[in-house]
Amino acid sequence: MEVVSVIPRCIRTALILLSLWFLCIPLGVICSTGNVSASSNSSSLKPKVINIGALFTLNSVIGRAAQPAIKAAIDDVNSNPNILNGIQLKLVVRDTNCSGFLGTMEALQLMESDVAVAIGPQSSGIAHVISHVVNELHVPLLSFGATDPTLSSLQYPYFLRTTHSDYFQMYAIADIVEYYGWREVIAIFVDDDYGRSGISVLGDALVKKRAKISYKAAFSPGDTESTINDLLVEVNLMESRVYVVHVNPDTGVNIFSVAKSLNMMGDGYVWIATDWLPSYLDSMEPVDPDTMNLLQGVIALHHYTPDTDMKKSFMSKWNNLKYKGSAGHEGFNSYALYAYDSVWLAAHALDAFLNEGGNLSFSYDPNLHDTNGSMLHLASLRVFNGGEKLLETLLRMNFTGLSGQIQFNPDKHLVHPAYDVLNVVGTGTRRIGYWSNYSHLSIVPPETLYSKPPNISTGSQHLYSVIWPGDTTTTPRGWVFPNNGQPLRIVVPNRVGYKEFASKDNSPQGVRGYCIDVFEAAISLLPYAVPHTYMLFGDGKRNPSYDELVYKVSQNVYDAAVGDITIVTNRTKIVDFTQPYMESGLVVVAPVKKAKSNPWAFLKPFTREMWFVTAGFFLFVGAVVWILEHRINHEFRGPPSQQLITICWFSFSTMFFSHRENTQLTSGIQGIDSLISSTEPIGIQDGSFALNYLIDELNIAQSRIVKLKNPEAYLRALKLGPKKGGVAAIVDELPYIELFLSTTDCLYQIVGPEFTKSGWGFAFQRDSPLAVDMSTAILQLSENGDLQKIYNKWLTHSECMSQVNQVDENQLSLNSFWGLFLICGIACVSALIIFFCRVFAQYRRFVPEDEEREMETIEPSRPSRRSIGSKSFKQIIDFVDRKEIEIKDMLKRKNSNESKQQSNRSFSDGQTSSPS
Repeated sequence: MEVVSVIPRCIRTALILLSLWFLCIPLGVICSTGNVSASSNSSSLKPKVINIGALFTLNSVIGRAAQPAIKAAIDDVNSNPNILNGIQLKLVVRDTNCSGFLGTMEALQLMESDVAVAIGPQSSGIAHVISHVVNELHVPLLSFGATDPTLSSLQYPYFLRTTHSDYFQMYAIADIVEYYGWREVIAIFVDDDYGRSGISVLGDALVKKRAKISYKAAFSPGDTESTINDLLVEVNLMESRVYVVHVNPDTGVNIFSVAKSLNMMGDGYVWIATDWLPSYLDSMEPVDPDTMNLLQGVIALHHYTPDTDMKKSFMSKWNNLKYKGSAGHEGFNSYALYAYDSVWLAAHALDAFLNEGGNLSFSYDPNLHDTNGSMLHLASLRVFNGGEKLLETLLRMNFTGLSGQIQFNPDKHLVHPAYDVLNVVGTGTRRIGYWSNYSHLSIVPPETLYSKPPNISTGSQHLYSVIWPGDTTTTPRGWVFPNNGQPLRIVVPNRVGYKEFASKDNSPQGVRGYCIDVFEAAISLLPYAVPHTYMLFGDGKRNPSYDELVYKVSQNVYDAAVGDITIVTNRTKIVDFTQPYMESGLVVVAPVKKAKSNPWAFLKPFTREMWFVTAGFFLFVGAVVWILEHRINHEFRGPPSQQLITICWFSFSTMFFSHRENTQLTSGIQGIDSLISSTEPIGIQDGSFALNYLIDELNIAQSRIVKLKNPEAYLRALKLGPKKGGVAAIVDELPYIELFLSTTDCLYQIVGPEFTKSGWGFAFQRDSPLAVDMSTAILQLSENGDLQKIYNKWLTHSECMSQVNQVDENQLSLNSFWGLFLICGIACVSALIIFFCRVFAQYRRFVPEDEEREMETIEPSRPSRRSIGSKSFKQIIDFVDRKEIEIKDMLKRKNSNESKQQSNRSFSDGQTSSPS
């Protein structure tokens, strides 16, 4: 937080040089701390009184709250017997009067009082200058109001901030901007160290959220309302309607007074104020209705301090006039708490310092002395010998104060920075949430989250509803089209071919096509008017480079690009695309002729040599089966020949059906893989991203690529073919190819699947809010069917567009395989005939002839021929059902019996013929 500093920049520079001169050796010797002389009062006895310096602007919003708080803290410390062992703190106050020059003089006079600790200032500009003084004199400087982030640098080792740096406040604002989805803000700030440093951090924080400061509107602390009026008129002509106001509390309300007169506090505007505004409102007693009327709907950040019993007790004492200074009865603000805690921090540190043997002694610095005729009394300035040790003690202090936990992290920041997020409504403010460095935006107090794991994910960020300027609860869009009379500049590619998508037209609009109609339909759905004009890109003799077109959008030559623009990675890095309104992807088109079906189509998968190898394989398998049939153990059930034949048949049938699709195509190009492996020329559309993709991603030689500018060139190149100066295939996006195939009478087709997936979108400059709204509109067109109607209007197709879309194109008919069926049928019939002949022969051998004779003689009466035939057929069926091994055993027994009978007959015949 700051007070107004009216000192010009040139005088500020002179003051710094003057301060450095105070610290320099006379006659031009280089500035150095030098060797400190022995202390003039180096007594080891503990002092009875310790001087505490206070340096700030008394008559200011912060000063009027800080002065009584510091006095109250001094009284409380001196009356507390548990600290400093009876040593009293004496307050030495100096008024900086909102002036860098006077502040420097007052700081030098303050240092003459041999103060051990200085409290203040609240101005960052004055703090920069005074920090050089305390660095030389080794006096810690505890500032409760200087919030410039750059003061935390190593350049100022003795500067210690007892409030929170604007670094955290600016990151809180960036989180709010991201929470509501805004992409650009305009920063309105006071042009001093406090203002510039804070806005610089805000810019860095917004970049991390993919947002930015679109304009920095700076003004001097002493500028009149007329100058501020001119500044706000300028920013009101710009696109962004989100304003971040980072100014001083004493004069900041003038900004809103002028904004109100310019009607900039109404519907559609967003105003975010830093902690200066709540500090001003807190100190305003009583509440001024006119002031509150200026601020309706404003969002503001306020230092968060826990509602502890200690704080409530102090607040009750604050109402007692003894804690109020002579400046009046101004209200309490959060800086009073930080000022109070600063005194107690000094008291705790001094108590520890003395208990650890520290010595409050001061020494003269030989480098600080007056030159002849000088009236500056530099010799009266002495160095605090224990300053470095006291600083170390301060940095390790840890206690609970009115503002919360007083403890420093390694970067010398107070731990747990947090803010209330307020919304100005009616005659006061309402809290809509909290921000902390631990969990960012939330609707629960920060201290309840410290015991839980930190969660800063997008889904965990919450705020209550806001009543915005204009008394509306609808979140403002955050931007409008600039009120400078300039329509949106829309660039359209001046195509040579495929003009159905986008082309030049003689109408007042100047362009026509599918892409133009989609853009116009989407922009008509937006809840606001978008004045725009179309500009052609290209000479009309060849297709323009789409990469160059997109690049010009990124360079603010055009505001947006409308046309058949493919969303690819390198383009998304420099522009923002809308939701795709057309699906796309690269495909391969080649001359494809459907093969005539013939009875021997199944032979095509193999060459003649392959068929010889296959025949030899099956002859070998047959030989193995024959050996197994005759050599295998008869006890084995289930002939192995059946198993082996089943395996061979499965492998044999797979050879045909796995090639079913390929037997229908006569083209040598089967897709992108075969195209890559070949050396034949490839056609692409002139200006397409396919050129870089084929070269960079697929490593295809550029010498193979032929650029074609229109469908007629496609057709001519494919007809000529690679041997006559044409191309073997064309690689292009699917929408173009579908349109091309609709005019080719099915002479060409897509071979293979899409090998990339992408889409077409409209390109806008990075972080353009229009890209998001147009994406929503495109989704609405898709859902209500209007997108399909526009497609049907411009893009019609014939029956044969794509190989993928033809259901029966690769199906094989009966004519393709009746030759195979004939071979299988002959083989099956032959096998059955052989089988039955074999069975009949075995059956004839199995039935005994004597059984047949017995059947003829024994039966007294012959049955009918039908009964005999039925019995015979049943015997045959029973014979067939018997196992092979049983039949073979029966035949062996029969043969053995016949042999025995033959032997017996031979023996009988031999005995008959012998003599008796």
